[in-house]
Amino acid sequence: MTAVPSPSVARFAELAGDELRGRLREALTLYVTAMQYPKGTAEQRAPMWLAHMLRVGWRCVAAFDTEDRMAGIAYGYRGAPGQWWHEQVKRGVAERHGVAVADRWMTDYFELTELHVRPDTQGQGIGGELVRRLVAGAGNAHVLLSTPEGPSRAWNLYRKLEFVDVLRDYQFAGDPRPFGVLGRTLPLT
Repeated sequence: MTAVPSPSVARFAELAGDELRGRLREALTLYVTAMQYPKGTAEQRAPMWLAHMLRVGWRCVAAFDTEDRMAGIAYGYRGAPGQWWHEQVKRGVAERHGVAVADRWMTDYFELTELHVRPDTQGQGIGGELVRRLVAGAGNAHVLLSTPEGPSRAWNLYRKLEFVDVLRDYQFAGDPRPFGVLGRTLPLT
């Protein structure tokens, strides 16, 4: 029995909020599969994804295979004071590296909130292309993201895209895993 190759990516598209809402179940299934989260996670995350769509500067880019199935998705928005992630990261950076460093990173940044590629299409450059397309029109000075610590394809991708450490071995409230917060100046080259 030979393995069936995964369908190649046929197109990338920027999605408006209505378009993502129409494909939210598919996007969340991709997210749960890529992150290897337990069943039920999609239902818990749906309200948060819907709320994120209302934030200033929200943008979303998706990749679709030749059968028009979502192969990857990335979204984010302008980070701002008062947002949970912003407050967590700013506090962590200020405590470890000082207020000046925190202010430099946490002013005028795009938060890369979600980036997921379907496992059968990973390793084809989809993640990198999603990031490039997503931040190309963001208009911010920096892009920031957080990801669980440890070797992974995600870490390799971010290093290839020249993201640097902003905060390492950081524990967000309510999550026991250590995270890295990575950033880089824009535009991507």
